[in-house]
Amino acid sequence: MFSLTLRRISAKTFIGSSVSAVNGCKYSSVPEATLDIQPCLLHKLEHGPPTQATVTREEAVKFYKDMVTIRRMETMAGSLYKSKNIRGFCHLYSGQEACCVGMEAAITPEDAVITAYRAHGWTYIRGISVLGVLAELTGRASGCAKGKGGSMHMYTKNFYGGNGIVGAQVPLGAGIAFALKYDNKPNICITLYGDGAANQGQLFEAFNMAKLWNLPCVFVCENNGYGMGTSVERASASTDYYTRGDYVPGMRVDGMDVLAVREATKFARDYALHNGPILIEAATYRYHGHSMSDPGTSYRPREEIKEIRETRDPITVFKRKITDNNLVTPEELKKIDQEIKKEIDKAAEQAKNDPEIPLEELYNNVYINPEPDFVVRGCDPSIRVVSR
Repeated sequence: MFSLTLRRISAKTFIGSSVSAVNGCKYSSVPEATLDIQPCLLHKLEHGPPTQATVTREEAVKFYKDMVTIRRMETMAGSLYKSKNIRGFCHLYSGQEACCVGMEAAITPEDAVITAYRAHGWTYIRGISVLGVLAELTGRASGCAKGKGGSMHMYTKNFYGGNGIVGAQVPLGAGIAFALKYDNKPNICITLYGDGAANQGQLFEAFNMAKLWNLPCVFVCENNGYGMGTSVERASASTDYYTRGDYVPGMRVDGMDVLAVREATKFARDYALHNGPILIEAATYRYHGHSMSDPGTSYRPREEIKEIRETRDPITVFKRKITDNNLVTPEELKKIDQEIKKEIDKAAEQAKNDPEIPLEELYNNVYINPEPDFVVRGCDPSIRVVSR
């Protein structure tokens, strides 16, 4: 049984079936393995995702590599912020890697995703390079938006970015799903928000319209336990977020298990294409504060963070599963770790030293296809700038 009070959850609740220790044994990798995953809690659904997931060796390596890359990238972003190479807002995704990696594994590149401002992991998993993310944070021309957008405005094809206004991306996601249905495309929009945004009125308006028109939208609450510095228990009369779509069916999944997230998203995608909107609550956890200005320790005990890291960390738990099941060897994973570290270090150095865009670039890209020599009026009425 899931509990939204994540600090009360024991490790056994989420890890699934155990495997005997293999220390000292010689590994011989297998092509695939079938692992137990925690059943989802369901709302207005007769059945849910499977309670077992098959993962191939190639998938195991990819999931591990993606999660470790995001973790190291976020650690580097935190360091760059502390050294004042990154200014402004910076919200880290550390601890939540299984959400974006698992969901991306269940959708296609033509499916759409829109999320809030904790968007670095999603930006990377949707196709932007580590350099594209870090350079965007440092405001450099090699950033994915030429350094114009920073932490809250990262985009790529079919990824509609992080959005800075709490909850505002949810009706936008419903609109994207409407466009997909209007154009008869066999795709969905994954629309993500946090538990802190879950009480916004605009969410319920979006749920209503999505159900009224049966839009192919998968609403996802990444419930990391805290909205800024307020725990879910102090913010919501009902903390069963997966039930709050009313007529929209929902399910709660272990957001720290990449395979559980993948299976739940596969189920939700198929459901949304045939029946309309569905809601996923991913029970996850963030290791850092709400943003870099929040140490994250005044409203939750350090012991809580320590316990989650030791018992439920999405990377550590997945690493143990795939080595215990002989999909990969510890030596292979160690080599992957070393390669990722080099990649992150190289990208960070470039993100610190690449040039910024020239001032005349600030007025460009106002529209995707502007008229020739489109003129932009600045704050000073006497200034007219040509946009290209």
